[in-house]
Amino acid sequence: MQTAPTLEADLEKATMRRVTLRLLPFLMVCYFFALVDRVNVGFAALQMNKDLGLSAAAFGLGSSLFFVGYFLCEVPSNLALEKFGARRWIARIMITWGIVSACMAFVIGPYSFYGMRLLLGAAEAGFFPGVVLFLTYWFPAAYRARIIAVFMVSIPIASFIGSPISALLLELNGVLGLKGWQWLFILEAVPTILLGLACLRVLTDRPANATWLSTEQRAWLAARIDADGGKKAAIEHVSLWKLFSNKHFLVMAMVCAGASATGSALSIWQPQILKGFGLTNLQTGLINSIPYGIASVLMILWGRHSDRTGERRWHTALALLLISGGLAALAFTPGMLAPSVMLLSCALIGAYSFKGPFWALSSTWMSPRAAAAGLAGINAIANLVGGGAISLVGIIKESTGSFSIAVLPMVALTLLGGISVLLMTRQARTGGASAATAS
Repeated sequence: MQTAPTLEADLEKATMRRVTLRLLPFLMVCYFFALVDRVNVGFAALQMNKDLGLSAAAFGLGSSLFFVGYFLCEVPSNLALEKFGARRWIARIMITWGIVSACMAFVIGPYSFYGMRLLLGAAEAGFFPGVVLFLTYWFPAAYRARIIAVFMVSIPIASFIGSPISALLLELNGVLGLKGWQWLFILEAVPTILLGLACLRVLTDRPANATWLSTEQRAWLAARIDADGGKKAAIEHVSLWKLFSNKHFLVMAMVCAGASATGSALSIWQPQILKGFGLTNLQTGLINSIPYGIASVLMILWGRHSDRTGERRWHTALALLLISGGLAALAFTPGMLAPSVMLLSCALIGAYSFKGPFWALSSTWMSPRAAAAGLAGINAIANLVGGGAISLVGIIKESTGSFSIAVLPMVALTLLGGISVLLMTRQARTGGASAATAS
């Protein structure tokens, strides 16, 4: 006869398996296309910049404007998700950004390029923090690092798979009178719109509404999520003004900004960095996918290890220090393709391995009432810095002719972030602000 603890363990296992299989693969596919539609401009640039007469600085500015629109609409979007429900709001986000992304095919010069990137950022705003918030409704805290890491593996996979696909779509140049880069934007936007419509059927707002779970499973999951929500957090319910002046919030945003800046800047500029070694468009696409393929595997292993050990602090900090070291070492590999790819791989491994432990850590620092605005605010600020990094890389590259010099600001930012997360979590543990950050 099974004991009560055994029965509860079996119930937990069955419930979490069903929730994971229902939600995670679908959300990963959605995020995959979010990233493809966001970063395909990096491959479009291999043809588009010449057609539109865009300099490196102008391209960097236009690419970074995505994050301005994203920043302005991020927090309002997450608050709207809480009000209207994840099912409807995530569907709205995806359909809107799919339409705008397709319209990128019809830009005719620098100013229309700037305007469409700004609109694309506003349209996509709220998707990522909205999904992270949505996952906190369905997954207890003990599961979040591995779940977020698996969900966010869509980021490197988007470049791993998307790079060669985008390069191949450029070969449609001239078909039906359209340029290859125009086909790239149109064809990669269509799945996003279709997935947005599918959200209305696949997603469920809360466990209490999940008819695909048994009554017993719904009750267990709701009780477990409520128990996690009752724990004391470093950031309780506060106004937006107080939230954006809270020291824990600001440090978390700065820490996240380093990894975000690295991922964003390399997703846009890495194809051009590799193209500088004399590669063809297809060779560039294939080699560009290598660092992302490696990062896809290691970020999942890193997130699983963080959950298994219950450690968040060093898992977050070491990832940031790996970024800093990898980018700094690029200065010593001028003209050498293989070492440069290896170091870019190190930077991207750090940027993506960081995400699971960091978002698990930050979600425990905020009460459920503060999480909607807090998670969105962290992501909004981090992405705004990421957008600034894209533009800054273009400006420095145009001034110096060197990508190795252009990435140095990110070296400093990630080094500072790694040190800051160690100091912040040490102070919190000493002061007893949050047991969840303990090693």
